[in-house]
Amino acid sequence: MKPAALARILYDQYINREPRRIYYSIHKNLARAYRLLRSPSPGLVKHVFRNQLQFMFGVDPIQGETTPRVTAAVEWLLRACRTTLDGGLSLGYFPCDPSCGWKPSYPEATGYVIPTLLESSRLYGNPLVRRWALELAQWEISVQLDSGAIQAGPISENTPKVAAVFNTGMVLDGWVAAYRAGGDESLLKAARKAADFLLVDLSQEGHFRSHGNLVSPSPIKTYNVLCAWALYRFGEIWPDGVCKEAALRVADAAVGQQHSNGWFANNCLTNQKAPLLHTIGYTLQGILELGILSARPELIESARKGVDPLIARTSEKGFLHGCFYSDWEPAVFSSCLTGCAQLAVVCYRLHEYSGDAQYLKAGDLLVNHLKALQTLDSTDPGINGALAGSFPFFGCYMTAGYPSWATKFFVDALILQDRLSSTPIGGRETRQGICPDENGEALVHGVSSEIERNNPSRRPG
Repeated sequence: MKPAALARILYDQYINREPRRIYYSIHKNLARAYRLLRSPSPGLVKHVFRNQLQFMFGVDPIQGETTPRVTAAVEWLLRACRTTLDGGLSLGYFPCDPSCGWKPSYPEATGYVIPTLLESSRLYGNPLVRRWALELAQWEISVQLDSGAIQAGPISENTPKVAAVFNTGMVLDGWVAAYRAGGDESLLKAARKAADFLLVDLSQEGHFRSHGNLVSPSPIKTYNVLCAWALYRFGEIWPDGVCKEAALRVADAAVGQQHSNGWFANNCLTNQKAPLLHTIGYTLQGILELGILSARPELIESARKGVDPLIARTSEKGFLHGCFYSDWEPAVFSSCLTGCAQLAVVCYRLHEYSGDAQYLKAGDLLVNHLKALQTLDSTDPGINGALAGSFPFFGCYMTAGYPSWATKFFVDALILQDRLSSTPIGGRETRQGICPDENGEALVHGVSSEIERNNPSRRPG
């Protein structure tokens, strides 16, 4: 890192902030560290210690092993479903928080994990994963608000249900995928209500207005363009033209936020000055996929302009910082692993569209780095197979935890790597990490027996 960039981060993090915020941040992390040291899980302590050493001395990327790592990550996602009491997907596993473990169901992440599970099931021949995905889609109907929207934040009886555009768009994404997979009319009806909410909420300029109560109140959130991708896809199964037109208006508005160097303004949950790689990833994926679907090359070029500076700043081992200023200099020391997985997905999709080998190479670089940070041998089931929010563990994003969407995007990236590798995906052969049952059907190793043995009341189907 350049000395000027180092000084800039230190100034913003520890000098140019309110003393009260600095105090609370330090106090919160000290409390997490104390709970870690008192943790009854030796696997957790060992994992965090090893993770910190990896950050200090570097970690070697892992070549291959793609399919077994998909297997472990999908197992973790289903475990995150099984831990909740109401049928949704847990927000994630946060062992150093006061609750010390799994969080409640999170409608937003539940929504966009549905396409991931369906794609995993389709490619690896696992009907159980498909049933879980369709069950999650039905659960989303039960938490939809009367307006058609989905609430901000996780399910809680103690907080008001506030409509959030982004959460609604992500659940719409899940309903579209589930409807296409099963043809359930109740999903189409729920998706229509969600799409109507998005259309009403959209301004003429192409910006959504209802951001919920858990993000900063700025009027423009560029990353909401990912909702437009779901809206466009809904327009393909409800072909009145309105949804597609609205979606492209959102895409054009997002491109209008892009600087000449590819950076997007108004593109973070809280800090517009230095957006997270996570929200940058949302924006890049939404614009790229809309460009591909609508055959709009200027949208694809916009995504490419945003990807290229990030590729240039990825280390030779795949490390990438987690936030960026408008000159693309890093704004934090740690890495946002969710954003790295998202960027890998965008790189792979750019390669698929353009055939440019640099994007395939960049995707592999990022994913192989993430593989090295996925634990497969932990004695703590909350860790095994998951991807953390940050690297190191106590980094800036989803500190000391495993948000479910990090593993979701990791699975997406792994599936694309597998698809683009020299080994053909699918087919009738037994793949490493995929164990055929007695009838010859491929099952993700360990998922069926683990779920039914430990929680028979949550068996899908």
